[in-house]
Parts: sequence; structure tokens; C-alpha cells
Amino acid sequence: MTNVIYNTATTLSGFIADDNDALDWLFVVDQPDDDSFGSFLASVGALVMGSTTYQWVYNHEGLDEHPEKWRASYADRPTFVFTSRDLPVPEGLDIHLVRGAIADHIGAIAAAAGDRDIWVVGGGDLAGQFYDSGHLTEVRLSIAPVTLPSGAPVLPRRIEADALRLTSAHARGQFVEARYEVSYPRR
Repeated sequence: MTNVIYNTATTLSGFIADDNDALDWLFVVDQPDDDSFGSFLASVGALVMGSTTYQWVYNHEGLDEHPEKWRASYADRPTFVFTSRDLPVPEGLDIHLVRGAIADHIGAIAAAAGDRDIWVVGGGDLAGQFYDSGHLTEVRLSIAPVTLPSGAPVLPRRIEADALRLTSAHARGQFVEARYEVSYPRR
């Protein structure tokens, strides 16, 4: 069964980016020296991200001049970018710009993932839309020892404790990785 996993880094204060959608706070934290991310990525068949996340990756990596950086990070995994605006897509990459609701595209995304998982890269509102539509199955947070006074929230939804069950929590370098199984209690 294909899982839909929101896997992201967050500050202690619950933000995935600062007020300028920047991740500078993340890159100053010593990264784990294990291959946990590589193992996770090997289980992923398709990626999903919002337009702000995609635009940040596009700009940060200079994909207009270096599209090979995308493959170095994500290989040839199909990527679906939910957007309401036109965005540049480097030629030769398997990136699909989609508009509309999660329900309109989940079939194509799952088919692209095959027997592997779907990674909701970000942002938090998109992960919330996956939750709202009943498709989010797991939340993985890598909590960094950083606080921000404001920014982009990790999950801008009210989701009660009966919908999230902690399945593991452990230290990975300077991060705490917490995993939550998502359920959909009767309302």
C-alpha cells in the first residue's frame, strides 16, 4: 500500500520556513551523520510539493542553469507541484504542475509512485490539504534546536490528538525525529 508521508524539518517553535520562506535556520544545524534520509528517499516513488516550496528549491539550486541538481537530489522521481500560478520547469525533468484539489490528482500521483510511498515535501498547508482529503497517512518531523518568532507553520490545521499516534521518537544528531501515524476518527 502506498503511504502518503509528510516528512519535513521544523523549528522548536513549529515553523518550516521563516517569514521570507527561507531555510537559512536549517542549514546551520549539524546534520545527522547516518543515512536515514537516504533510506527514506529510497522508499519514495513520487514527490508532491506546493508552489512556494518548489520555487524555493528552483531558486536555491539554480535549476534554470543547473537542472542536473534536481536529479542529484531526487533522481527521476515524478514530482507533482500544486500551484495556482505559472512556474518554470526545466526541460527533461518529470515535474507536473497541477491545479485543483488533492482528490483530482491523487490517482495519478499514486500511480506514479507505484508500490512506493508519496512524499509530501511541503509546505504545511499542502500537507494539511492531504489530511483534509483523508489521504495523509504519516507525519515525520525532524525538530531542530532553533526557534523563530514567526514564519510558515508546520501544519496550519487543528488536528486533535485522536488523529495522531506517536509511533517513534529518537535523536538524530541535533534533531529529534518524531513519527506520527495519522488516523481519521469519526467526527
